[in-house]
Amino acid sequence: MKIEQIYTGCLAEAAYYIESDGEAAVIDPLRESEPYLSRAEKNGARIKYIFETHFHADFVSGHVELAQKSGGQIVYGPTAVTNFPAHIATDGEQFKVGKLTITVLHTPGHTPESSCYLLTNEDGKQYCVFTGDTLFIGDVGRPDLAQKGDQTMEDMAATLYDSLHSKIMNLPDDIIIYPAHGAGSACGKNMSKETFDTLGHQKQTNYALLATSKEQFVREVTDGIMPPPAYFAKNAAMNKAGGAILEEVFKSGLVGLNPSEFVAMAEATDALILDVRDPQIFAAGFVPGSINIGLNGQFAPWVGALIPDIKQNILLVTEEGKAEEVITRLARVGYDNTVGYLEGGIEAWRNAGKPVDQIQSLKPSDFVGMGNHSELNVLDVRKPGEYANGHFDFTESLPLDTINDWTQDLNPDKTYYIHCAGGYRSMIAASILKSRGIDQVIDVSGGYAAIKDLIPQ
Repeated sequence: MKIEQIYTGCLAEAAYYIESDGEAAVIDPLRESEPYLSRAEKNGARIKYIFETHFHADFVSGHVELAQKSGGQIVYGPTAVTNFPAHIATDGEQFKVGKLTITVLHTPGHTPESSCYLLTNEDGKQYCVFTGDTLFIGDVGRPDLAQKGDQTMEDMAATLYDSLHSKIMNLPDDIIIYPAHGAGSACGKNMSKETFDTLGHQKQTNYALLATSKEQFVREVTDGIMPPPAYFAKNAAMNKAGGAILEEVFKSGLVGLNPSEFVAMAEATDALILDVRDPQIFAAGFVPGSINIGLNGQFAPWVGALIPDIKQNILLVTEEGKAEEVITRLARVGYDNTVGYLEGGIEAWRNAGKPVDQIQSLKPSDFVGMGNHSELNVLDVRKPGEYANGHFDFTESLPLDTINDWTQDLNPDKTYYIHCAGGYRSMIAASILKSRGIDQVIDVSGGYAAIKDLIPQ
């Protein structure tokens, strides 16, 4: 028996590759199919099933393309309706993968079709359960993403409670919980950095499982839920429809353009220029009008949260050799309309004599040394919960997540100092504001973590 968790940190997403006796199954695959195909080919195994725990909202699954390339059958839990060939399983239905048995546990609550997959090993032992977004390590799935008709998120939370207590909580304490996400995902609010655990330990430590009544569970699970990122509904719709083949996305996007061609393409397609370099490197010189979302942070989720139109044409500025990776990571969240990248990067742009813009970035010590901070316009772009847990009295809380709502409230004649927790989000915010005509933006590098050590609280 082989069980491999394939964890993608940028999305805080876990896919799973299972293999036994020459047969394999994949659970919740990402957009690109090669990682799963190569594993099966290396081991001489055939991918027999592609199990989906639900219609994912935070990424575009590669289930349809993987099925086409591998011959595996796509499986969803009860009530799922798809626009592509798939087996809609019944609650309790069993599937054989070599000497392993996988049993469908219908667990609605996060979404109506949400299902977990219980794996029984060759010795007949209930070994692990793949819980999707039903049960995380430290949390449970948010109940506000798939409300229908008169159902409220409280109704869905109550359904989730019933699912957990009737299908999961009665499993053996030593069974391993393999969820679809970890810390950093917007699919929950209290997820652990650990990516698997035993059910028994979760019963002792997971706040949602510690609830002593359905009413308490509903109250605690629904309290403090942030609005979902704008791209969630669009990704769920793409997963129901099937999505485009990734090779087609590369064909149109992996096109190197010299500076003149880059400018022409930007004008012809009304493309957004996305610079994915490190924030401080970006600040030192960038194509005017471009925005920065660094590839080394939670790149794809921030793209989804901040670029409202999932069909937006995008031109890339990257480090050398990074264009294919960027296109892949954009496609994982449904942004398929990359129309080219700047060949040679910013150096080619400079060498061609094209104009370069900059953003001033202050060291924390220089910012602290300015004094009279109450007279400055200082924006804290962290999440509300982070702000509530500690902030400077002279700052205004304007979360990056909602920048498309508050940009117009700023005065383009004023100077704004921007900080986040560590410097990644503040540069995103500064670049967006500058691209929208707020020219006097100054990033405070190092963010709150660095500044607070220098300012008496």
